[in-house]
Amino acid sequence: VPLLVKKGFSGKIIATAPTVELTDVIWADSAKIQKEDAEWKSRKNKRKGLPPEEPLYDEEDVDKAVKMLVPITYDEIIEPAPGFKVRFRDAGHILGSANIEVWMNDNGEEIKIVFSGDLGPQKTVMERNPSVIEDADYVVIESTYGNREHKSNEESRQEFREAMGEMLRDKGKVLIPTFVVDRAQRVLYELMLMQIEGILPQGVPIYFDSPMGEKATSVYRKYTSLLSSEIQSQIRNGNDPFSPENLNIVSGVEESKKINEIGQAVVLAGSGMCNGGRIVHHLKNNLFKPETDVVFVGYQARGTLGRRIVEGEKVVRIAGEEVAVKAKLYTINGFSAHADRRDLLVWAKNFQTEPTFFVTHGEKESSKALASILKENGMRSVVPSVGSEFDLVSAREEQKAEEAVPAEKTPVAVTGPCRGLKPVEAVLCDIVSLAADLREDGFDLSEEEAMSLATSARTLLKTIGGSKKSGEKVSSGAR
Repeated sequence: VPLLVKKGFSGKIIATAPTVELTDVIWADSAKIQKEDAEWKSRKNKRKGLPPEEPLYDEEDVDKAVKMLVPITYDEIIEPAPGFKVRFRDAGHILGSANIEVWMNDNGEEIKIVFSGDLGPQKTVMERNPSVIEDADYVVIESTYGNREHKSNEESRQEFREAMGEMLRDKGKVLIPTFVVDRAQRVLYELMLMQIEGILPQGVPIYFDSPMGEKATSVYRKYTSLLSSEIQSQIRNGNDPFSPENLNIVSGVEESKKINEIGQAVVLAGSGMCNGGRIVHHLKNNLFKPETDVVFVGYQARGTLGRRIVEGEKVVRIAGEEVAVKAKLYTINGFSAHADRRDLLVWAKNFQTEPTFFVTHGEKESSKALASILKENGMRSVVPSVGSEFDLVSAREEQKAEEAVPAEKTPVAVTGPCRGLKPVEAVLCDIVSLAADLREDGFDLSEEEAMSLATSARTLLKTIGGSKKSGEKVSSGAR
């Protein structure tokens, strides 16, 4: 968004109130990282005789963008422009996340599109459950985990508790690389519960080494009314879900370095994938110690330091030095704030108006897998490619026309020499003619898309032929 502002955008930036406050924190940190990356690349470019690197955006762009933010509440219908209405619904992903319902008027015809955004699980710990939306003409749905299922909350919690018991026996540091928005607050909450249950002694110090994480946590405290019933129940019982006993908030760099002098402690720090932030300093000073334990509570992308450690590299390069990996490693996979395959299907099944689903925001395999699951459950789904266009008005009218004609009475459109034949023969004749035309004239789709459709057509024809042969065998056997 700050990049759009840098390029000239001057309109309103509409978001839920918590998102407005969190973006203020995140954008400022992002601008700082952009600047540092650009300076580092510029130094390398200078040695090669290349021009300096410019950051994508800077603090000035962030300041402009922040002033353009307009907070709104959930479930409030607004009209940003004539004939264009919008409503934000709770997506259950992180604090402030939203599904967006959009109503557009096109020459008197109203079309409704729902954008899922990042969806949360159906059974949440931190946030409220995702909103139920029942009507839409089109739905743009995410597919981050469209081909995977998470462990249950109960399994993940038990795994974390068992790991904590083992780690405490090592008497060393427990390092938890964590994303500072939502994941850090979830870990703080789980540590508080472990103290209540007697698993984590209150005498063991906990360090939250992240200035940005501290600011994000203050936003979570401000909007506890938008969090889950579980969190609110803890508050009613007099517990601060994000302040376990013996919690130390670390702000300054020197204070962060002093943690290295302490023996047993639990340390939370960003970044979650270990590619930057203060966790890098802690890993450099502790990863080679056998009494150290490292707990990964989030996804580690390929190419990151976290991924290299998780995949078992014996020696990793950290801040210019080779460091041996002697620490014990734990991975807790069930803390994701993303919906998995089951959750996405449950959310999609809420729609009662048979919309078309555009499956986006996922790796190709994940998007295709979710689209297949939706189709298996009787829903229309499309995995759009970059640059593809869809006429939503015409498509909806065609869909209405199809629904108005009973399937058995739908006229079969055939061409040229195929007219006048029996229905099935006419269609088969038409297929042969179309195939000949395609071989001669080529096709507009990509090779991959054309191959996929052609293979599907061949499979259907084989099925028809197979059924016929099967029927013949049964008949001859009966004779």
